[in-house]
Amino acid sequence: MKTAWPFPRVVAHRGGGALGPENTLAAMQCGLAHGFRAVEFDVMLSQDGVPILMHDEQFGRTVAGTGTVPTTNASVLTSMDAGSWFGQAFAGERVPAYRQVVEFCQQHRIWMNVEIKPALGAEQATGTAVAAMTLDMLGAGQAIPLFSSFSFEALMAAKRVAPDIPRGFLVEHIPADWKMKLLELDAVALHVDHKHLTASDAAAIKEAGVGLFCYTVNTVERARELLDWGVDGFCTDRIDLIGPGFA
Repeated sequence: MKTAWPFPRVVAHRGGGALGPENTLAAMQCGLAHGFRAVEFDVMLSQDGVPILMHDEQFGRTVAGTGTVPTTNASVLTSMDAGSWFGQAFAGERVPAYRQVVEFCQQHRIWMNVEIKPALGAEQATGTAVAAMTLDMLGAGQAIPLFSSFSFEALMAAKRVAPDIPRGFLVEHIPADWKMKLLELDAVALHVDHKHLTASDAAAIKEAGVGLFCYTVNTVERARELLDWGVDGFCTDRIDLIGPGFA
């Protein structure tokens, strides 16, 4: 059955896009300052099973040093500086726990696209933990988030724990079996790298009656083209160029 897209059209990538240190509370504040009440961010599990915000499994890019998220306890991760790499103005900005970010978003009525980003081998555990914590924190009148992931297993685990929280399946290239995958996941959307999307792809996905979301769209021209193709929504790093009301 074909349904209208119920989610925000333009989403701030990793909180603040190119204007803040990704996956931090400072990034969420940056997005909010630019008028965004819809954010995307990445959630991974610590060694002791706590969901935290991080994109890379390996340290070295957004946090200094060597090591990995799944071999480090949450107490250590949440004491790490995740802002200095971006700029001295953000020095001392910590890696946040998922719970902190959910609380911030609920306080400011920000819709969340929660990308479940499991480390290798932790697919089911990550999907289960993120879904359970999200369910525990949802209250009456709060916006229902959207789970997304490149991991089919993580989304299936989230579906078992929280079947009523919608799911979007993330892909870089659209696979031949995308319809079957969406059906198994009972997913509401396919999330696609816009660089590999064509107008005919978009038409086929929309004809199937599911949502079509793109990442990461950073020019006004491409954003307009995608919307003309029928794309329902997209995330952007250029929150300074493409505002939340872009149409």
